[in-house]
Amino acid sequence: MRGASVMRARPAAGAPISFQAMNTPRLRTLGIAAVLWTAACGAPAPKHGVALEPAVPRPTFTLTDTRGAPFEFNTETRGRLTFLFFGYTNCPDVCPVHVANVAAVLHTLPGEDQQKARFVFVTTDPARDSLPALRRWLDQFDRTFIGLRGDDADVARVMRDLGLPPAVRSVPGPDGRYEVGHPATVIVFTADDSAHVLYPFGTRQLDWAEDIPRLLRVRSRTGN
Repeated sequence: MRGASVMRARPAAGAPISFQAMNTPRLRTLGIAAVLWTAACGAPAPKHGVALEPAVPRPTFTLTDTRGAPFEFNTETRGRLTFLFFGYTNCPDVCPVHVANVAAVLHTLPGEDQQKARFVFVTTDPARDSLPALRRWLDQFDRTFIGLRGDDADVARVMRDLGLPPAVRSVPGPDGRYEVGHPATVIVFTADDSAHVLYPFGTRQLDWAEDIPRLLRVRSRTGN
């Protein structure tokens, strides 16, 4: 079972919003939502991804980073452009492609802009993804990318609080190997500490190259 394209998110109040395909009015192409985006964020609207209406607030949760230290997501990433992705290092396709594409584009940015961005990868397979294994895998893409790990219950709680479907493990094969179904979308939180857009699997480097500079221009809540 590979990365699933289904995702759910919970607004600040009310019931979860289904991110199933394109059938819901809550998910709009960014062309339709461009005027609302510009008014709310003070920046040019992204050209790609899927707009979230209402925006999803930056969550608060604590997991363990690859140094073995507690990492409080909201505190550590507040006010920064943050890419949040749930996956696992043995993923055959979705995870390495998504992470590699974001990394390739971030590496083309001026150093000042790179410092404004964080990529946070939360493993959905803590049984196999030890902290050293997680660090080695992320280092293939970027040594600054942040890897987080918790036990199954911890990760499931974070995903549930975000409104995401839980990770699902396939039945192990004769060799004991298994795959993990997980959301195949990257959630992007901007400097205003909200996610206005998500990017499904299939987002190209060219798409990221067009959108990341726009995402970096979103104003923080203090107007900086």
